[in-house]
Amino acid sequence: MRKQIGHGIGAVLKIVMKAFTSEITFCWFASVYAFFGVMMSRMLDMKSVVIVGGVDAAKDFELDYGIWLTPWKAKLVRYVFHHADRILVVDPCLRDEAVRLAEYDGKNISYLPTGYDGDFWKPMGEKEPIVLTVAVVRHERTLRRKGIDILTEAARKLPGVTFYVIGVGPEMVAHLQPPLNMKFCPPILRKDVLPYYQRAKVYCQPSRREGLPNALCEAMLCGCIPVASEVSGNPTAVGTEGLLVPAGDALALVTALRQALTMEDALGMKARARIVSMFPKQRRENGLVRVIEGLQ
Repeated sequence: MRKQIGHGIGAVLKIVMKAFTSEITFCWFASVYAFFGVMMSRMLDMKSVVIVGGVDAAKDFELDYGIWLTPWKAKLVRYVFHHADRILVVDPCLRDEAVRLAEYDGKNISYLPTGYDGDFWKPMGEKEPIVLTVAVVRHERTLRRKGIDILTEAARKLPGVTFYVIGVGPEMVAHLQPPLNMKFCPPILRKDVLPYYQRAKVYCQPSRREGLPNALCEAMLCGCIPVASEVSGNPTAVGTEGLLVPAGDALALVTALRQALTMEDALGMKARARIVSMFPKQRRENGLVRVIEGLQ
């Protein structure tokens, strides 16, 4: 296997050239780059697999989110959906969106969720009355899509609760004017988020759109009680082992966070058991092997 990560015309040229000495193309996100991978696969009579994660199955004008908002990109992504041998979605909701946007039957789409390492993401020590959110935010539109504005409103109404937000730099914090009980940390390495998950009693995912959120699943593995907006893949992750609220509803979020902070830590362990059961790393690895072997 040869990994290709990059952007721009150089990345396109590498995809095209490497296709000549490959047996299969495997693309994460149905993007412009996936178009070249799938096109070369068809030209060279080999197979292609594309993973859909969220932005590639979205056309949201209000949030300014989704590859499909750009007409020329939409044409290329439509080609990917129609011609890839296998499309894998990380949450069932993405299949419905892909079928609607690409205007086809979706027979090449399968559901294979992401998988998580429960041996690494695990609880340790006493939980503290902290509400944690993790979201890499570099643009104002991402700030809104991730619901950090709604989280800020909730924090103002809960002055006695400490909120930690990881992944939002100072240039984005300036847009929010957060209260004093809300602490921000710029993006850090994924593995370095572990101690924060282990400390926080509650993890909040207030997004307006998502795929299947990695941070939410990792936090649940670490025994956090989840509070999430009832959109996209959030309900798939949370199930009945946490609280779901309407997206964009600050008052409902306040009520849910206040309730979660009074719950027994045992609910966090039930949340962990749900992710361990539904989304183990081995399930995804086995699923990917079956998909690839089935194409040969």
